[in-house]
Amino acid sequence: MKVIKNTLQMQKIALKYIKDGDEVGLVPTMGALHEGHISLIARSVKSNDITIVSIFVNPMQFDPNEDYLKYPRPVRKDLEICKKNYVDYVFMPSVNDMFPVEHKTFLEVKFLQDILCGAFRANHFKGVATVVVKLFNISCADRAYFGMKDLQQLKIIERMTKDLNFKTKIIPCQIVREKNGLALSSRNSYLSVEERNLSVNISKILKEAAQDFKNKNLNAVMKNAVNKLKEIYGSKIDYAEIINFNDLSPVDKHVKKVVFAVAVWIGKTRLIDNIVMTK
Repeated sequence: MKVIKNTLQMQKIALKYIKDGDEVGLVPTMGALHEGHISLIARSVKSNDITIVSIFVNPMQFDPNEDYLKYPRPVRKDLEICKKNYVDYVFMPSVNDMFPVEHKTFLEVKFLQDILCGAFRANHFKGVATVVVKLFNISCADRAYFGMKDLQQLKIIERMTKDLNFKTKIIPCQIVREKNGLALSSRNSYLSVEERNLSVNISKILKEAAQDFKNKNLNAVMKNAVNKLKEIYGSKIDYAEIINFNDLSPVDKHVKKVVFAVAVWIGKTRLIDNIVMTK
């Protein structure tokens, strides 16, 4: 495994593999790797000749009042995880290399960037889309792997990739959860023991909603779930919405496959989760 910190060097290496007929897989991360990331890496290693894991805490997707400076950065542990899981290259650029002072170009994906998390994090998805485009160009990836926990991010990247005719194929990967149901996230490290126990209720409520959806109308499912989320001690709901799975648009009673997406604060930690629901 090699660690590359320069964007031009990483691109040059990737282009050589592409020229030689090898297939390149990309796993974009912000580090603080966990079993969810490891599942993405495993998919890439299995399907590609070369796997690149990017580790870059992207300042462009954090608002001024968010946790950019305190975001976990366990670099040594992350590198050990990558090496253990047969990653070929870890790409760890500096902020100045990815976004030099003269950088003026940003990418937006209309509508999809403005709903759900986008309504609470104004520039978040502009920063996400821009850095992912840069990573696609640098890595020359044939496939890129994204978890479904960040479903809005996944849908934005799928739309962007299609609209801009990227050759990179987006591979959605299932949410990985702890045994108690809590969706894995790097931000889970912020939770106290008590808050972690409370957070488990989010996935339980979503699971119950999916069962209710088979027999109840959308309004009833939503009302019941929101009431339960409000009952979690110290919780604050940013959103709880049932939307079309394919494009995150509003749903009507005839839709058969939807997703229930939530963002809930437990203490000072903002957690997102979702569950796909079918009749």
